Amino acid sequence: MEDIADSTRRGVGIRAIGGYLPERVVTNAELEQSLDTTDAWIQEFIGVKTRRWSAPEEWTSDLGAAALLDACRRAGVDPESVDLVICGTYTPDHHIPATAVAIMGKLGIRGVPGFDVNSGGCPGGTFALDVGAKYVASGAYRRVAVVLADVNTKIFDPEDRTVGVIFGDGAACYLLEPATTGAGVGTTLLRSDPTGYTTAYVKREKRTWPDGSPKQSAFGDNFAHMHGRGVRDFALDRVPGFVEELVKTNHLALEDIDLIVFHQANYRLIHVLMERLGLPVDRTMTNVQKYGNTSGAGVPLVLREALDSGRIKAGSNVVIVSFGAGMSHGGTVIRWAAEEDFGPAA
Repeated sequence: MEDIADSTRRGVGIRAIGGYLPERVVTNAELEQSLDTTDAWIQEFIGVKTRRWSAPEEWTSDLGAAALLDACRRAGVDPESVDLVICGTYTPDHHIPATAVAIMGKLGIRGVPGFDVNSGGCPGGTFALDVGAKYVASGAYRRVAVVLADVNTKIFDPEDRTVGVIFGDGAACYLLEPATTGAGVGTTLLRSDPTGYTTAYVKREKRTWPDGSPKQSAFGDNFAHMHGRGVRDFALDRVPGFVEELVKTNHLALEDIDLIVFHQANYRLIHVLMERLGLPVDRTMTNVQKYGNTSGAGVPLVLREALDSGRIKAGSNVVIVSFGAGMSHGGTVIRWAAEEDFGPAA
């Protein structure tokens, strides 16, 4: 397994992180009008207060293009300088072509490849990042945009409170570039557990309204389905040990980690995970309480806030861990690259 400190390994740094959130803010009080739930229950068990819903005409490529553009603005580069666009999504605009290609078209990116990675939605914050990082590490691409975008709310059953109270829509973009050896993304661990295949998945079936008329999501007879208790039990059983293994694999200890960012599945769950690790909650950050579970975009959106607030600085050791559908889970340790780590020498 590759060593984070291997002096022969090309560094892959995160030059910038962009983000985009739809304008519409949906409160728990609004959900009380359409779902069998209450604001008190949602806050007590999930910790979400508000979430963002995409407009009817907003699709995954719209959110993703805005996030990529934001990343380029933060890095001070032109979108047309991107060599490869990867989009992690489970809600593509169309089955084909790839949503990455739609994003490229909206930003005027031409003459370079683009493709999608479907790692089950929520795990994408790490899985898609690893794909992009390996392309940069290979030396074949100099600037890679890894976009995480989903319109989760468009695949809801409007009467299903198990997903309706948790999810929101959003997008983020990692902008990756070569960095000096030892800086940036470290050794990544990726795993999947097929025994949990139907714990969280998109179910294909005919559904009807109470009056017998056909019910459809924006994706037809496809509806998000999640067994919340199953996801929670999996996370509590597997994730703490996985984090310890990940940190050890990167030749560090938990005490060396400045910030741990988990998939934004549930505010309460994240705090329990920190407790299981024996770490104070101020060693993590969350945005699920404001934006809901934004699938693969949750982790990079938290990282963006951490950068903006100064929680992440050059040299910080940051752990990210994603988990979700397919009971896929992945993580990596990032030694945050300084501006001088990028450039011709890298």
